[in-house]
Formats: sequence, structure tokens, C-alpha cells
Amino acid sequence: MNNTLNYQQKTLLQRLNWQDWLYALIVLAGSIFAFIKYAHYMDAYEVTFLFGAALLFSYLGWQWKSLGKLVIGVGVISLASIALYQGDQTRATEVFFLKFLISSQSAIMWMNVLFVLAMVTYWFALYKRSAFSANVASALTWVAVLFGFVGLMVRWYESYLIGVDVGHIPVSNLYEVFVLFCLITALLYLHYEQKLNTKQLGGFVLLVINAAVGFILWYTFDREAHNIQPLVPALQSYWMKIHVPANFVGYGAFSLAAMVALAYLLSSKGVLTSRLPSLEVLDDLMYKSIAVGFAFFTIATILGAMWAAEAWGGYWSWDPKETWALIVWLNYAAWLHLRMVKGLRGPLLAWWSLIGLIITTFAFLGVNMFLSGLHSYGTL
Repeated sequence: MNNTLNYQQKTLLQRLNWQDWLYALIVLAGSIFAFIKYAHYMDAYEVTFLFGAALLFSYLGWQWKSLGKLVIGVGVISLASIALYQGDQTRATEVFFLKFLISSQSAIMWMNVLFVLAMVTYWFALYKRSAFSANVASALTWVAVLFGFVGLMVRWYESYLIGVDVGHIPVSNLYEVFVLFCLITALLYLHYEQKLNTKQLGGFVLLVINAAVGFILWYTFDREAHNIQPLVPALQSYWMKIHVPANFVGYGAFSLAAMVALAYLLSSKGVLTSRLPSLEVLDDLMYKSIAVGFAFFTIATILGAMWAAEAWGGYWSWDPKETWALIVWLNYAAWLHLRMVKGLRGPLLAWWSLIGLIITTFAFLGVNMFLSGLHSYGTL
């Protein structure tokens, strides 16, 4: 306990060791390498994003060591994949490691398989109360996230191989953002899993992630949506690079909260109670997830309004997507108000969180399917 208190009393810089500084140096070196090699593709905003991301991931890696290892792994494997291409897109079907492992589509398919295996293993661990199986499931989830991010990074490079005018960050269509949703939701869960020791919840959280995996597989094989397409004019903006990721941190956190709410409701009814964390832990995790999601969703909404002003001449036009984004925001604002100001707890908020996922899903996907408007470029 004395060691823990001494650690907590130190500032962040005082807690850093040589490994932390080496990690930051590697991240910075990678950013400088990317700038030297690809600066002619970048404008001032993209250069700012590049080095801003280096600072952000250095800080996050210092705070969460596992994330730092993930960043290094994604960087090394992505660079290895890029090197194998040798500037030729056709090598994706000719080189063994690209064809079967680390081209963008191969890596994303491995991500899908590993998420399914992780879910099955988490449920097996919960049923058998096996700590070893839970550790295996957690490791499978980490590897799935690794492959998913490698897939997105390599896809980014592949888009420029097709053509300079085609190249773009891979967060521009439903296929790409569903991959991003899986990764962000899994990372949020893994953070809380390590912080609160909640491996018993992995099976629940992987349910919503694998629902997205199912969509990715359908969208790939039925619609061939994995093919890289040029951006529509409305998406050719630096705003997309920050608006979309912020939005999906919100979506991922809300989805995590809903799955925790499902576990809460089952436990409160005596189902799996002895196997799940206490109701107090579940309630706290549900609250933290919604708080994080609400903060990022608020930022994303503000960024979206600024983007709309630049693209369409007005901050708000009551487009269906904008209207449903406001409904989602008001829903979770009310949830947090009742939790923080009124002190409400228990099954009511858990049911509300589950219903909130339905509202969020419609705002995310249903609007694209059933409504039309300025955001109709994301239709199915």
C-alpha cells in the first residue's frame, strides 16, 4: 500500500521510466518518418493531426501501458505490410503474407474471426469460472484489435496506391466505420477490464461487437463493400478525420454501457449473479461508460456542426441525421442528469441504457436505411 501511495503522489513525468521515454521517441520517430515520406500528400491540417496524434498516443501509452504496446505492434506490422507491397497494389494477391495475413482485407477478416473466438472463450470462461480461459479470451481480443487497426492502416495506404485523388483516411463509409466501431468498443472494454478486473463481462460486450462483425461479413460478401472507393465531395474535408472517430468513441461507449446494463439486469434477477461482478461495480461501469460516451458524442456533434457550416453554409439544418443525433444526445443527457443530480440508481437506468442502444443504433444505421437527407452518402 505504501508503494501504491508513493506512486499516486508522483506526477506523471516523475512516474515515467526509460521504457516510457523510448516508447514516446519511437512514436515521434514514426511521425517524422511519415512526414518525410508523405508530406507532399498533406496539407497544414493533416500535418497538425499527424504530430498531434503522436503527442496524444504518447500520453495515452504512458497512462495505459497495454495501449502503448498495441500502438507499437500496429506500427511495426503496418510498416512491414507496406514494405511488402513495394508500391504495387497487385501484390496483395501474390505475396503470401499479404494474401493471407496482413493486407487490409486479410487483417480485417482475421479481426472478425478472432472476435468470434474471443466471445466464445469469454462465455466458456464465465461458465467454467476459469481464470485461464478468461485470460485467453482477453488475449484473443487484444490480437483482434491489433489486426483490425493493422487492416485500417494498410487500407489507408492501399487507397493511395489506387490513386492520389482516391487516397483517404479509412473512416468514410459504413464498412470502414463498422470496423472502427468494433475496435473502439473493444478497446474501451479492455481498458475497464484491466482497471476493474471485469473479465466476466467480456462475453456480454463481445455480443454487440460480433453483431457488428456479422454486418461487416454481410456487407463484404453480399455488397462487396470492402472495395475502396473515391470519397464523395462532401467527405473531402479535414473535419472527417476528427468528427468520425470522436463520434464512434461515443457509439462504442454507449454500446459498452448497454451490454453492462444487460449483465446488471440479469444479475439483479438472480441470473449468473455469483459469476458476475457486484451490482455496484456494474452500475459504476455503466455510468463511466455513458459519461465518456456523452463527452465524446458532444464533441463530435459540435465538430459536425462546424463541418456542416463549412460544407453546406449552416451549422444546423434539421437533417434526419442531425435530428437523431440530437435525440441521442438528449437521451443520455437526461440519463446522466438523473444519475448525477437526482441520485437515481438501479434497474430503471439499466433498462434506459439498453433502450438508449436502440435509439443510438437507429441514429447510426437506421437513418441511413430508412431516411434520406444531406447524409445520404452513407446509405446501404
